[in-house]
Amino acid sequence: MKPSKSEPHLIPTTGMSAQNIATSFDQMSANDVQWRDGKAFSLAYNAGPEVLAVAEDAYRRFSGANALNTAAFPSLRQMQSEVIEMAGVWLGSSTEAAGYFTSGGTESILMTVKAARDQFRSESSISHPNIVLPTSAHAAFDKAAAYFGVELRRVAVLPNWRADVEAMAHFIDKNTIMIVGSAPQYPQGVIDDIPALASLALQRSINCHVDACMGGVSLAYLSRLGHQIPPWNLQVDGVTSISVDLHKFGYTSKGASVIMYASKRLRSYQGFITDQWLGGVYASSGMLGTKSGGSIAAAWAVMHFLGDDGYLRLTRSARIATDKLAQHISSHPQLLLLAQPDALLLSFVARDPERLNVFAVADEMWKRGWYIDRQEPPQSLHCTVNAVHELVIDAMLEDLDASVLGVLDSALSGDAGAYGTLS
Repeated sequence: MKPSKSEPHLIPTTGMSAQNIATSFDQMSANDVQWRDGKAFSLAYNAGPEVLAVAEDAYRRFSGANALNTAAFPSLRQMQSEVIEMAGVWLGSSTEAAGYFTSGGTESILMTVKAARDQFRSESSISHPNIVLPTSAHAAFDKAAAYFGVELRRVAVLPNWRADVEAMAHFIDKNTIMIVGSAPQYPQGVIDDIPALASLALQRSINCHVDACMGGVSLAYLSRLGHQIPPWNLQVDGVTSISVDLHKFGYTSKGASVIMYASKRLRSYQGFITDQWLGGVYASSGMLGTKSGGSIAAAWAVMHFLGDDGYLRLTRSARIATDKLAQHISSHPQLLLLAQPDALLLSFVARDPERLNVFAVADEMWKRGWYIDRQEPPQSLHCTVNAVHELVIDAMLEDLDASVLGVLDSALSGDAGAYGTLS
């Protein structure tokens, strides 16, 4: 017997009051991770209540404005331009560089793949393009390849989790249009050898994209704080494009990212324009057509509110928490750090996976209110550390130790979970 289908949720016959809507939101979000309290080591970023208030007010003011046509909203044109210019300083842009504002790291990656495909189709008549990238590169490249008909050639990383440049060179052929590096890569938080990758791209006359969605803000400031950061941005000869997410360590509202190209010529292949319908000229820089001005305004507002000194302070706080977490795991009898973090990301495994299931540790941490990413291979836990965590890292470590002991005592196991979901 088939289970009965649940009744659909229907629009109410009469409208709800604003108070009842607010109450419903409170009820629905009761089981959400309390990211504003620093409980999420993934997905959300918090620079404190003042910054959140600035971002939310800016988003509210421009949420109904439509950035599809900035001729009607010149304020959004100005804000987009100024946000891209400010981000360009972090990314080492030259006067020749040009970029676009996107909805997030995934769209930035999608668009750099689309631009490279169209560039090499036009300039080199490549009809079956491929991209060579390490297995650590973001899953959004697989999405881009599926959307735009590009072959991906993923190459195993070195034992230190960085891209194996020599091995990648063997996968490049006459149809290769791009190689990819990350600064840092997400899974283990280390920076690929960008100069070597860029040099390889120059030798083969292909593009080199740096995915700095996680590091494009923090690396610029970590270097100024005295940390040894290898070359990673557009200052490296041969890097043709780079992406940075502003809604991560830029602490702006979602979704805000910048894709920057080394030249306007390279950027020109990203856009889309047509007049083959009855509505006139339609032009768009990215995947979205209509897009709210809220995220653009929030990015502009937060970047101006924090200023250079604010970002330096926040990066220092996040790195203090990252170092404390890394040191704790490095000395832990049951846990093993996979790599010393180059920026503000790290991951760790169980020293003895037969005795300790790290996914069960994540379950126990969730019971205590903490959200930590699970990933594989290998089975590991991943932490994205941001400024708010300096205030709560000691409590988190205490609960982590208690969770490990609880799993060891009970021999619990846990599920792998997912980085993203379809529902």
